[in-house]
Amino acid sequence: MKFSVLSYLLANALSASAGTILWDGRFNDLSSSTDLNNWSWGNQVGPYQYYIHGSSSVTSYVNLSPDYGNPADTGSKQGAKITLDNTAYWNGQNMRRTELIPQTSAPINQGKVYYHFSLSRKDTNAPATTREHQIAFFESHFTELKSGLLSGASGVSDTSLRWCVNGATQWSTEWQAGVWHNVAYEIDFSANTVGFWHSTGSDPLTRIVAPVSVSTSSNGADWHVGVLELPRSGYSDSNEDYYWSGVYIESGSLTTNVAGPGAPSGGNPSTTTTSKPSTPSTTLTTSTTKAATTTTTSSKPPATTTSTPGGCTAPQWSQCGGTGYTGCTTCASPYTCKYSNDWYSQCL
Repeated sequence: MKFSVLSYLLANALSASAGTILWDGRFNDLSSSTDLNNWSWGNQVGPYQYYIHGSSSVTSYVNLSPDYGNPADTGSKQGAKITLDNTAYWNGQNMRRTELIPQTSAPINQGKVYYHFSLSRKDTNAPATTREHQIAFFESHFTELKSGLLSGASGVSDTSLRWCVNGATQWSTEWQAGVWHNVAYEIDFSANTVGFWHSTGSDPLTRIVAPVSVSTSSNGADWHVGVLELPRSGYSDSNEDYYWSGVYIESGSLTTNVAGPGAPSGGNPSTTTTSKPSTPSTTLTTSTTKAATTTTTSSKPPATTTSTPGGCTAPQWSQCGGTGYTGCTTCASPYTCKYSNDWYSQCL
């Protein structure tokens, strides 16, 4: 009994010393995915903005269940299954996409912060290996996960899961079914760097790639929890499921325990630890990409518009206009900026 009490107190003490949660997207406050329908531009409630999806009901694209989460993530009551089906085309685009965006005014784009999530797939409705998928990305795509054959790469398919910075692969591994990949993006918005922490299953996070210099462009409301699939002619759509767990953003010290901050004492309390950045790990293979990837963006309407940076061009499929948009408004040749709605124009 004394040992159990001591373990409980130690777990709570260590958890209390963890970083500060700036935004909690662990689905704990949602009774079902239909709660996402409560959010709108006129009623911005709940942990997520829900507007990037196809024309069907929310349960076609997002579903919640304890069975969908990482069993080691005891800080989450449930996980999410995010789906691409043959209706998952948003706003007339030719890309399938289902994405959630944090609903918060917290400073998630300031100083050094950590973007946490766990990701898995199954053999049933597995992500296609023949097309590029952009996962857990920012609108400027300065950092993201990718799976499938990269756009412009040679070959027919690719079974890798990659972490990329500005389209260049910094880490990759074989994406096997049933394996939970625990990730933290270490983003320093002041220093313009991003590092990569990773583990699998219940193992604590370790730093795999030391911070890389990059323009950490974010307005604090453009991180996409979900997936965007680039089109590829000659390949038909099939249903794809992506499983998410432990989604949150913190500042201060990094929580390395997959159980996460505030987890019950039963969730591996002896390993509920926090850590400052350590020496880069070489446990998993790193590689560099052989092909740059085409990037795409989505828009969210802030209240005001600001001026556009001069002299820059946006690539194919990128955003090029819309209320509140602050990026490039000229498209790279031969693409032109096509109006979609008041909030979004795209290079097509």
